[in-house]
Amino acid sequence: MKATNTLNNVKDMLKSIKLSHTAENLDEVIKTSESDELSYESFLKAILESELKNREQNRIEKWTKQAAFSEYVTLEEFDVSQQKTLTQKQINQLKELTWVEQGYNLILLGPPGVGKTHIGVGLGIQAIKNGYKAQFVQMNDLVHMLKTQEILRSSRTKVKRILASDLFIIDDLMFMAMEKHEANLFFQFINKLYGQTSIIITSNKGPEDWGELLGDPAITTAILDRLVHKCEIINFFDDDSHRLKHRQTIFDNESDTLKEPVLTK
Repeated sequence: MKATNTLNNVKDMLKSIKLSHTAENLDEVIKTSESDELSYESFLKAILESELKNREQNRIEKWTKQAAFSEYVTLEEFDVSQQKTLTQKQINQLKELTWVEQGYNLILLGPPGVGKTHIGVGLGIQAIKNGYKAQFVQMNDLVHMLKTQEILRSSRTKVKRILASDLFIIDDLMFMAMEKHEANLFFQFINKLYGQTSIIITSNKGPEDWGELLGDPAITTAILDRLVHKCEIINFFDDDSHRLKHRQTIFDNESDTLKEPVLTK
């Protein structure tokens, strides 16, 4: 009885210092350590490793939920053989996320069904696993959030999370045309993210056609200046866009390896 009381007291103390996972699994940990004849140091190490592993898993689950991905798909599930645009080596380079550290954006262009959203979500999930904060939103939902953030707590919360993120994925940029006020809100938002958050955009039309969506040539040019300055364009269409030639790039086209970025002040 005394041993049971002592064990319960230990569990209560563990919970009080926010080691709830250890408290809940203490019986099993003690049993395992006794059967394996662990030293005190090994026993303590096993407890701490278990607690840290659980906290990391909880973090990943929490941040993934907050990211609000349209689906849960990983880069490992992306079938490279179904397209000719990206090699497996390039997929692996993107997965390393050095481009996020370097402040690059990605624009994924192509018709429906080529895997643009899959790649965007997969990179977002990989970013969260690597300790980055990521957020996902479809373009029509983003416009709604920007218009209602002053009156709706849910919109305000999502906008704050996006602004605090390391990677922001905008899906289906050409889904709907904007009014001038909406385009201006979008520009102001991109301007806030510029230089502090990497952005992934998926679109079924190239940037040269985004004027149709934004409606204002000046706003379109200003947004493109911020997005395309340090950007990799991954084009699933057959033809390359003439306007996308003058940009810094992640990939060395000759060797498929990451180029050393030319950082600008």
